[in-house]
Amino acid sequence: MNGKHVVAEIIVVTSGKGGVGKTTTSAAFATGLAQRGNRTVVIDFDVGLRNLDLIMGCERRVVYDFVNVINGDATLRQALIKDKRYDNLFILPASQTRDKDSLDKEAVGRILNELKQEFDYIVCDSPAGIERGAFLAMYYADSAIVVTNPEVSSVRDSDRILGILSSKSKRAEEGSEHIKEHLLLTRYSPTRVERGEMLSVNDVLDILSVPLLGVIPESQAVLRASNSGTPVIVDSESDAGQAYTDAVARFLGEDRPHRFIENTKPSLLKRLFTKKREGVSA
Repeated sequence: MNGKHVVAEIIVVTSGKGGVGKTTTSAAFATGLAQRGNRTVVIDFDVGLRNLDLIMGCERRVVYDFVNVINGDATLRQALIKDKRYDNLFILPASQTRDKDSLDKEAVGRILNELKQEFDYIVCDSPAGIERGAFLAMYYADSAIVVTNPEVSSVRDSDRILGILSSKSKRAEEGSEHIKEHLLLTRYSPTRVERGEMLSVNDVLDILSVPLLGVIPESQAVLRASNSGTPVIVDSESDAGQAYTDAVARFLGEDRPHRFIENTKPSLLKRLFTKKREGVSA
């Protein structure tokens, strides 16, 4: 342990809808926390599908998985995969072959408690929707990163997830302090917002009323990173990588301005007027 946290923090990365960028976010966020010197583990709760290991670039190193540990077929030490880029980052992969009901609430709690002894942050990559894996990923959470796209159906599904976080978590059952909620808006395009093709940041915030952790721009860098098995935050030159770095910094308490919200390319009309003015002043 690096002494920064008395108690490890469990973070669930969740959403109501599939394909919004949860696993990309889990990989980037866990990597970002590790980059900042925190001992971090990221767990794939998506039993039956398993994509986190692909995005983390460790799919060929999976021997044992989360369900093997739950069933007692392997120890945590055997199942945890150490990241090749950062010594303080570990991955606990999901099972590709097991049934989704293989996850047991008490067993998951026991494993999380064991991980708390060794890590500063435990990032839980939730499957989409409200199935068992998603429920267990959020049940023990201290903080939640709700990932949504700027479209009505995605925002509505996120609103439903927020309701579950506030009513069905362990904290809610015990009547203790609420899960700390954060909103991460992914695949955002200011140009498409201007054209009325997607909701603006303010539209989403008006509907969900959750503190904004970050806005991740629509970016080819995300696809490139996924295909190469590298979390996009490692690509510090890319806009998406920088946006994730900002989001991690905000999560850790830093005050950073939001970028990639405004359209940086001036409109055709604006460019024409600028050229005319330059011609006059010349």
